[in-house]
Amino acid sequence: METKNIGLRGIEVADTRISNIDGQKGKLIYRGFDILDLTKNSTFEETAYLLLYDNLPTKAQLDEFNSKLVDARYIPKQMQKNMGNWRKDADPMDMLQAFVAALAGYYDEEFSNKNASYDRAINLIAKVPTIIASWQRIRNGLPIVDPDSSLSHAANFLYMMSGEKPDPEVEKVFDTCLILHADHTFNASTFTARQVASTRAHMYSAVSAAIGALSGELHGGANTEVMKMLLEIQEIQNVEPWIKEKMSAGERIMGMGHAVYKTYDPRAQVLKELSRKLAEKTKEPWFDMTEKVETTTISEMKAQKGKDIYPNVDLYSASIYYMLKIPVDLNTPIFAISRVVGWAAHIIEEKFAEAAPKPALYRPKATYVGKYCGPEGCEYKTLDLRK
Repeated sequence: METKNIGLRGIEVADTRISNIDGQKGKLIYRGFDILDLTKNSTFEETAYLLLYDNLPTKAQLDEFNSKLVDARYIPKQMQKNMGNWRKDADPMDMLQAFVAALAGYYDEEFSNKNASYDRAINLIAKVPTIIASWQRIRNGLPIVDPDSSLSHAANFLYMMSGEKPDPEVEKVFDTCLILHADHTFNASTFTARQVASTRAHMYSAVSAAIGALSGELHGGANTEVMKMLLEIQEIQNVEPWIKEKMSAGERIMGMGHAVYKTYDPRAQVLKELSRKLAEKTKEPWFDMTEKVETTTISEMKAQKGKDIYPNVDLYSASIYYMLKIPVDLNTPIFAISRVVGWAAHIIEEKFAEAAPKPALYRPKATYVGKYCGPEGCEYKTLDLRK
């Protein structure tokens, strides 16, 4: 099998029990459960427990898990003070990566046993929303809003960010978004987390590295670009000519197409309906515009190249977050609020080999394509002899 210059695409590097994608059928599975069933019946907290522990919790287990999450929501006041020293226009992903790494300086990382790793996972899941919400308040010169123990994970973040408690419908929409983004097998950031964990680095380092991978525009920034596209288009009557012009010029339409799914991304199915409901509630135009982007891109792809194309998870999540009054540059950090669950689950699996054992350290091979001066290598010349 030819394996050169493909960026490990299609290469199986480890076994996992956590999630699976069937790209042909448009299926995403968390620990054996279809994502569509989970979004209908579960909550983010319950789904997080499932991803970490490989089983749906009993009521007692879920109550204990929720209690631990609530207790861990606060971040050190010194950390919030340090945030105040940052430039207010700093990239939120740079801030998040830095302060997640900084957690290791506040909390002892005992990574030698599995139980301690679960505690660290809970600590991260609980604190990442507080870090992001604190930054949003600080950079806008607003007082920090402390966590509310009476609120769910989803509602608490929206409250800490805005200072207002969301209504149940908005809470449910955001909770469902968190479920949908919690894991997606060996994507770039998850593989980064596992690779760092394979060196026996602690969980904060591995998650910080994953955040760095997520910050790249080819991975976590697509829904931000979708919203920028919608804002540029401005009105629904502008969608068709805008899309046709971009596609005729060979440009990619953000939010359309996926490297794995060859049919409709199941997450996009759910998000489309959530966007529709929010648009009915807010009377804003973003759902109608996004749907027009979808249908126009599909028809143009068929007309221009004779190929099918479908929306991915980013197309409709952009309008949802915008209608939830979330700043556009927080779209990717909010992705991390959810995906930290998957990262933590993969780090624990990597560290403790829950699936089939693998070598302790990832060490891929590269093909050298540099110069050769001879069988013994290039001759070193002192500086005065070089021309």
